[in-house]
Amino acid sequence: MNNFWIMVGYAFMNKAKSKQFIITTIIVLLGIIVMANLENITSVFDDGEESIDQIAVISDEVGYYSLLKEQVEQSIIGVELVEADGEMEVLENEVLEGEYKGILILSEDEQGLPSAKYMSESLTSSFVQYDIESSLQFIRSQLAAQALNLDAESLAILNSPVPFEVEALSEDAKTAEELDEARGLVYVLLFFIYFTVIMYSSIIATDVANEKSSRVMEILISSVSPVKQMFSKIIGIGLLGLAQMAIWLLVGYVVLTQSGSDLTGGFFEFFGFENIAFSTIIYAVVFFFLGYFLYATLAALLGSLVSRVEEVQQIILPMMLLIIIAFFISMFGLSNPESTVVTVTSYIPFFTPLVMFLRIGMLNIPAWEAMLGIAIMIATIWVLGWFGAKVYRGGVLMYGKSGGLKDIRKAIKLTKS
Repeated sequence: MNNFWIMVGYAFMNKAKSKQFIITTIIVLLGIIVMANLENITSVFDDGEESIDQIAVISDEVGYYSLLKEQVEQSIIGVELVEADGEMEVLENEVLEGEYKGILILSEDEQGLPSAKYMSESLTSSFVQYDIESSLQFIRSQLAAQALNLDAESLAILNSPVPFEVEALSEDAKTAEELDEARGLVYVLLFFIYFTVIMYSSIIATDVANEKSSRVMEILISSVSPVKQMFSKIIGIGLLGLAQMAIWLLVGYVVLTQSGSDLTGGFFEFFGFENIAFSTIIYAVVFFFLGYFLYATLAALLGSLVSRVEEVQQIILPMMLLIIIAFFISMFGLSNPESTVVTVTSYIPFFTPLVMFLRIGMLNIPAWEAMLGIAIMIATIWVLGWFGAKVYRGGVLMYGKSGGLKDIRKAIKLTKS
């Protein structure tokens, strides 16, 4: 048993000292610091003057221009309308040179109401044109109301949204507010589980292949059994991942609190972190660990079949496709968590970490369904560990060009011999 924990420590320290781990940790930390202090950073480069985009307006109807200019000044920040009477070709060149943001041509349609055409260097500035269109739509509605002899009160009634309430008949169903909060929280946690499982599983497969290519495996086999090597590597890199995430979370918490954030409102309110249920956190942790051990065991198995690091991505491609499929099912389930596809796939072990967690977060499902999903995953991990140990024991002794998944049978034969 002492050899096992020595191997765990070796797997942990070997990757912790690697340039890849250090660089990745530092890059993410810098990203956290930048995002938490984004307003302070942008203020350093701000000269204190607001940039204003000028838009040249060509209008045959003077009334339309004055109405639109007044509306834009009241509702749009950073945009100024300038009446222009120059040649169109000159104005187009001024837009291309950056003097104007765009050209707005106001005219009157067949109904005697304003219409417009907007021209700019490209169509990427959709926010500006959308804001102008909204302002012009407001003016059009006002003029149409006047033409129909409608007063302001009648127009307000005409434009008022239809009262539409939704109510769930089931006593256990979540309210619309609770669903919105749960959807944001589950969305964030799904991304977290998805990316971490992919990242650390790939590290395990690459590490196994790297040891084989450097012949370190031959030395390790003489002192520790391949089975102990596999599970020590899984646990060691798992602990490394926890340490890395703990560093990120700690630095993120310190940076946010130092920047004056009380961890409420804004991002935290939008994604439901203010009213997060303790049970949801527990389930997130459980499915994260189960998902990690499931895919890490599979990654170690696949990594043992190749002799070169360059072949790792090819051999683990089927595993990556399983995670990607689970992720897309989960994204679909965010808008339709009661779908039959979501319900059925939540019991398929390779999809369970993401899809079952989605159902738990979005729905009030019976506890036995969650426990059944957890039990299926534990059983699958045990079977995969047993089978993976057999493949790993023979796979680490295989050298030469990889034949892909076909090498699994060859690895099992080596184990028996």
